[in-house]
Amino acid sequence: MGLLDRISRIFRASLNSVVNQAEDPEKILEQTVADMQSDLIQLRQSVAQAIATQKRTERQHEQAQRMAQEWYQRAELALQKGEEALAKEALTRRKTYADTAQTMAAQLQQQEAVVAKLKENMRLLEGKITEARTKKDMYIARARSAQASQRLNEMIGQVGTGSAISAFEQMEEKITALETQSEAIAELNATTADSQLEQKFAALEGQPNEIDAELAAMKAQMLAGSDEAQLPPAADS
Repeated sequence: MGLLDRISRIFRASLNSVVNQAEDPEKILEQTVADMQSDLIQLRQSVAQAIATQKRTERQHEQAQRMAQEWYQRAELALQKGEEALAKEALTRRKTYADTAQTMAAQLQQQEAVVAKLKENMRLLEGKITEARTKKDMYIARARSAQASQRLNEMIGQVGTGSAISAFEQMEEKITALETQSEAIAELNATTADSQLEQKFAALEGQPNEIDAELAAMKAQMLAGSDEAQLPPAADS
């Protein structure tokens, strides 16, 4: 389980790096899965080598057993023929092969256990890679969403809520000023028009009065002249 522990530590370290460092989360996650896939390839190669070694040991074990059996039969044949010394030599050869077969059997058990463990680790790693790929896609989606949200917040921050409100307030003040100015001009124009109209009517109303006054003045002058003509001359003292 040492390899799987190392891979798990690498994966956790990579995820922590995504959180704690200002690195591209997608690159980190992609590289992590790629590293796990590379480890899986190496593990598969190790499994293949272990299986090949197991097969070779099985062949050696079978051959040693076969040779031990063959020399045992030769010993029987030599003993049947009365060749006791030859039978003893055959039994000695048979023991050598039997011991080799026994050693190979012990090695074969160890190799079978190694192969079984490697296969189990390989299946676990394959499951970890499948899980990592699923998490990778999920984390990448979350990272992209977070990056988009961050860019949006940065854009909003650059615009500035306060400056935006201030701009609207300034615009409102300008519009209010324009409206006030327009109303003042309209009121002034209306007042001027009324004054001019009053002056016109006053002029019209005043013209007959002036004529009448002038006519009255002329009559008064004429009457005054007539009265002077009728007065008797003054007596000498």
